[in-house]
Amino acid sequence: MTLGKFADIHKSKLTPGAPGSFFLLQGKYYLRKPKNSERMLKGILAISGQPGLFKMVTEAKNSIIVESLLTGKRIPAYSTSKISALADISVFTETGEIQLKELFKRIQECGKMISPKATSNEIKAFFGEVLPEYDKDRVYASDMKKIFQWYQLLNEKNLLIDTEEDNSVVEKAVEPIE
Repeated sequence: MTLGKFADIHKSKLTPGAPGSFFLLQGKYYLRKPKNSERMLKGILAISGQPGLFKMVTEAKNSIIVESLLTGKRIPAYSTSKISALADISVFTETGEIQLKELFKRIQECGKMISPKATSNEIKAFFGEVLPEYDKDRVYASDMKKIFQWYQLLNEKNLLIDTEEDNSVVEKAVEPIE
């Protein structure tokens, strides 16, 4: 597979068949887009001690630059901060764990929402409706409240994607540089 100079520059990123890779179709190279489920929470971060969620913008010398989903303000996040990617967060259940994106899908399918300012008993009751098998000893009301806050913020910013689709092709073909 040859892409000319473009491939020489981006060789490390070319994995045939993987999302974000190139493939040949009718003499032109196309970029394969990742599935929506792979993009759903990618790059969305929670930073301990900071309100709301953040989107990773770029890397700096000794930090990463993040943009607040609440204010749109960009700030540096240093390695001393506790940073968690939402794509890596799971909720304990009686049988194991469930990914946060799966929990968000269940909340969306439920069709209703509870205010994060509700009482802890109301939050626990609603969480029990959405995820009846959650581990009642290890999942606290504060965790549930934070999950509902995150869901509302992501929903307001249209960052929750509820459709599964196969890898699709970007409209524009990538022409090799010769």
